[in-house]
Amino acid sequence: MSDAAAMLRDALPLRFDSFDAAARPTGLVIVDIVNGFATVGAGALAPPAPDQQVARMVRETDALARAFIAAGRPVLAFLDSHVPGKPEPPYPPHCEIGSGEEQLVPELAWLEAEATATLVRKDCINGFVGAMDVNTGRNAVADWVNGFGLESVLVVGICTDICVMDFVLTLLSARNHGLMPSLAEVAVFEPGCATYDLPRALAVSLGLPETAAHPKAVTHHAGLYFMASRGARLVDAVA
Repeated sequence: MSDAAAMLRDALPLRFDSFDAAARPTGLVIVDIVNGFATVGAGALAPPAPDQQVARMVRETDALARAFIAAGRPVLAFLDSHVPGKPEPPYPPHCEIGSGEEQLVPELAWLEAEATATLVRKDCINGFVGAMDVNTGRNAVADWVNGFGLESVLVVGICTDICVMDFVLTLLSARNHGLMPSLAEVAVFEPGCATYDLPRALAVSLGLPETAAHPKAVTHHAGLYFMASRGARLVDAVA
């Protein structure tokens, strides 16, 4: 553990507990576990080499999704999907439609055939915003939560401090705004989350600005902390 990560863990402590998916109507949200973010060598933002945290995320998410489907609980999966040639600053082209990067990783591809799984393609970091139909104003996430009368949502995915965090924080605000009256709790399953590593020195050597630096241990912890500080529940075990 780096000095910065150790200092952060001391200054911004995290508390985890267990989650009982059967305690109330609960849905599982999977954020962007697609090839372009989680399959080695699959694209500009994919891991360049096997990554233990990413592998754990995929393994834990697959187990969770299978348990939810077997129990008849709803699952919603975001798939980052971009129109070719349309940029998403500050990131390089990624997950362009037709490239294969925008497809679920092989371990989760089975969800495409599941009737109780809802797949939502999004073209921006924030899944709640990306789920909005610009023509009708309807939101696929709100419709999903309301349609199933969900009281809890359990979230996993990549990246902890980017797409996962943006979605969770917006979901909490949307709940507080009354868009999903049944929703009482948003939980984040830490073993099912991952982010990437880009040390400052490497970022600079690649010609990127220093703000592109992204030390994994620090950013993963920070993402979890900010979600918890805004009202999300952090969990490390699911029953």
